[in-house]
This record gives sequence, C-alpha cells and structure tokens, in this order.
Amino acid sequence: MSSRTDAPTADSSTSEPVPARAARYHSVGGPEVINVETITVAAPGEGEVRIRLAAAGLNPVDYKIRRGTSHVAASLPTTVGREFSGVVESVGGDVSDIAVGDRVFGSIPSGAACDLVLAPVEAIAPVPDDVHLEVAGGLALAGQTAWDALESQTLAEGDTIVVSAAAGGVGGILCQLAVARGLRVIGTASESNHAWLAERGVVPVLYGEGLAERLRDAAADGITAVFDQHGPETIRAALELGVPPERINTIATDPEPFGVRRVGRGAVHAPTLRALVALVGSGEVEVPIAARYPLVEVREAFTRLESGHLRGKIVLVP
Repeated sequence: MSSRTDAPTADSSTSEPVPARAARYHSVGGPEVINVETITVAAPGEGEVRIRLAAAGLNPVDYKIRRGTSHVAASLPTTVGREFSGVVESVGGDVSDIAVGDRVFGSIPSGAACDLVLAPVEAIAPVPDDVHLEVAGGLALAGQTAWDALESQTLAEGDTIVVSAAAGGVGGILCQLAVARGLRVIGTASESNHAWLAERGVVPVLYGEGLAERLRDAAADGITAVFDQHGPETIRAALELGVPPERINTIATDPEPFGVRRVGRGAVHAPTLRALVALVGSGEVEVPIAARYPLVEVREAFTRLESGHLRGKIVLVP
C-alpha cells in the first residue's frame, strides 16, 4: 500500500454495486458518438478487484474498434479504453495477493475509461512507488504489445530492425526494449521526434516518399526484421528491400494482401507487466505522456489521438 499523492483514495467499504461515470458509445463512428454516462459498476466477484481510476491510456485500436474498422468488433454499447491504472478500492472472493489500497495497472478488453474499473486479478500487476500512476496507465496494452511483438521474432545482438511510428505508444516502447537487448534499431518518425529517438539509441529516419531508399542507406548490412505500427508504406518499403514477409510484423494494417504477419499482444500476462513496470521504474524505458485529458473531454482526447504525430501516450484522468 502506498501513500503517494498521485494515488486516488481507496474506500474499503464499497463492496456493493455503485454508480460511476464512463465514456461510452452506442453506435460506431467518430469521436462524436462518445458520451460520458453514469453506469452501475458491479461489486467484484470471485478473483476480481474494483479499482478507482487514476489514468486510462488511449490507443489506436480503441478508435479503430469504435469506427468499425478493426478486425475486433465492439459489443455495443461499450465503454472505451483497454488499459488503466488506479488504486484497489474493493476485492472479491479468492483474492489473496491484492489488497484494498494497492496501486495497480493492467488491461481489460473494454471499460477502462470509467471512474471504477472491474478487472480479474490475472490482468493486473502492482505499480512500484517510483512509477507515477499516469505513466502506468498508458503502459499495459502498449507495453505488452511491444514486448510480445519483439519476442515473436528470433533476434540476436547486433541484428538490425526497423520500427515504424517509432515515437508512438507501442513503437517507442518497442524501440527502447530492442536497444536494451543490443539490437540496432532504425525508427521511422516525423522530424520533430528524431532527437528524442536518437537520445535513446535509435537511428531516426523520416517516413514518407523515398522511405525505402532512406532505410537502405541506414541499414547498409541489411534488415533482420520489421515491426510496423504505421501502415502499408512501411510494409511496401520492407518488401522492396527484400525483407522476407515472415520477418515483417504489423499491428496497423491487414497483413493478408502483403503476406506478412499480424503479431500484436497475446493474452494479458502479469509477469510481463511486472517486468515492464520495473524497466520504467529503473529508467530503462520511458513512457512519455503526450497529453492528459479529463474524462469529460474524452472526445477531444480521441480527436488529438486520431490526428497522429504523437510522442508517447494520451491518457484520460478522472
């Protein structure tokens, strides 16, 4: 349990269903379909905890699901958000290693953008005192997506990889994990993010027309693998440079027309979450907060997210 000032107050007496504000939509569409509504959040059941929200991270998959353009379909109506942090305010039965007042973060299929988040204990992990809850709120989904993508390719120290959208939520974490493992990382990004990438050991390359030529110049000894968070441009450039399709991972576009792989996050894995938050606490991985919005400004938050060119994460706060 922590007394850090960034932690919302937990209330051990709230073991009944309670009202809470939630950012929800009832039909697919743009940010305008989202409204903040009052819902009833159930008491935690067996193996569950209820968490007072500190921050909910937003990810491109959130708006793709909302638009109806993702391979994952929304079950309407739905509360937006898939990753969060906060303080446990009540626990269900058969929960022994999490207590009221604990600072935690995690990921659920939907429902993170709510004052109270109901989550199974296997989908959360503790937040150390040296990690701010707002940072942890943008870590679980993006961080494990980066971790799992990197693990899906056999790579050795000294190999060269390309990461697109390298300063974004997933890309920024993936780049830092790869550098820490001794890989040579080339990251595509807008020029405004080049200095940030270079400071973290990444070779920055501008995306856009002529990308294949710039990647060829940056990777004189060839490219071992490509991790795409941006879209077809990166995949086409990689194939033009002779990168085998099985060495190209994408989370940003349909892989079938290109014959490449879609490798994102697997099932939520608490040990991976613990490893990630430890790296953040030690300073080996930074998760920049590009912008924070109150829950009631969720439409504005998504408008900013969907405009692109972010460094790090957008989070909603109560």
